[in-house]
Amino acid sequence: MACAPRIGLVAVLSLIYSASAFAAGSAAPRALSEVVGEVVGEVIRPLMEEQKIPGMAVAVTVHGQRHVFNYGVASKESGQRVGDRTLFELGSVSKTFTATLGAWAQARGTLVFSEPASKYFPELAGSQFDSVRVLDLATYTAGGLPLQFPDGVNDARQMTAYYRNWRPTAEPGAQRLYSNPSIGLFGELAARSMREPFVSLMQKRLFPALGLSHTYIEVPANEMPNYAWGYSKADKAVRVTPGMFDAQAYGVKSTAADMLHFVEMNMEYRSRPAGPLHRAIAATHTGYYKVGDMTQGLGWEMYAWPTPLDRLLAGNSEEISLKPNEVKRIERPVQMRDERDERDERDDVLVNKTGSTNGFGAYVAYVPSKRIGIVMLANRNYPNAERVKAAHRVLSAMAAMP
Repeated sequence: MACAPRIGLVAVLSLIYSASAFAAGSAAPRALSEVVGEVVGEVIRPLMEEQKIPGMAVAVTVHGQRHVFNYGVASKESGQRVGDRTLFELGSVSKTFTATLGAWAQARGTLVFSEPASKYFPELAGSQFDSVRVLDLATYTAGGLPLQFPDGVNDARQMTAYYRNWRPTAEPGAQRLYSNPSIGLFGELAARSMREPFVSLMQKRLFPALGLSHTYIEVPANEMPNYAWGYSKADKAVRVTPGMFDAQAYGVKSTAADMLHFVEMNMEYRSRPAGPLHRAIAATHTGYYKVGDMTQGLGWEMYAWPTPLDRLLAGNSEEISLKPNEVKRIERPVQMRDERDERDERDDVLVNKTGSTNGFGAYVAYVPSKRIGIVMLANRNYPNAERVKAAHRVLSAMAAMP
């Protein structure tokens, strides 16, 4: 089958013109859902073919209207189609939930970001974590914690020994090195401060509080038929394997619709009733460090909008995700949205996060000032650059809608 051509922005805008005509009372209006579906389909179908992705769920929010599109299969073996309740592994997009839990603990007064990590993990007293702050762990600036735990760290005892023996390669707050052991420990400290196991807090308290009804760390038996199979580079059916702090760093499974709801909560938290959870969501949008054009928040990574594609690609590159980068501290951290005003320039940001496991690839991006967002869930791990390009094309088209 010949690969369908990628849609150009001019063609996208011609579709958008149809939506404008509809708003203006055209004699032959096109429904917004039809326009959005055509834009998304023209981008996603070629992507799936080029990257050999068996199935995808893509959800888009445009000015408060939700649209979910399902493509391909959740299982190549059974032929089961991707549907509205298909569960995908989120990979590191899970970190945004861990960040929200930590911010919730802070808003409830059980966790203080400026305190040393060892305060909440007494077994680490006398180690380097007397000097590493809770916030350093949340922003990957502890001083060189690696991307993954080394082989041989498989249980709590080994994990504690690893942290106690760890030696930094930089001062806390000087460099950013993306790290599962860093955000994993942050999530553990948040859970300890709230005196409840991490998984229990997420599944019994945070997810329900966020209104997520099909989001899990441990998929229940009755939802297993909805759990997609991922596909490895060798095209083998796989699912995520257990690991130290997997729940905190990459263990969440969800549907496109649930994730779109989470996106909308992040875009619209200012209009919701004030409370600890409201303040927690707001806190995840606080920028603490600059790494090139990217601002590091809690879980989320942010860019000034409009965001040129090359800057977004650079911020999601291996240069940023796999190597240490010097950071510029934001001396007076501020939320990217200011609750004192109806709108200010800090609304004009693109917020995003990538996530992968061996068999799945996820990407989430949204622009609060434009009230647009996209969730892309796939059952194959394909390059981040291709996710970013596809989402940027869709978001650019959505941003031009009246």
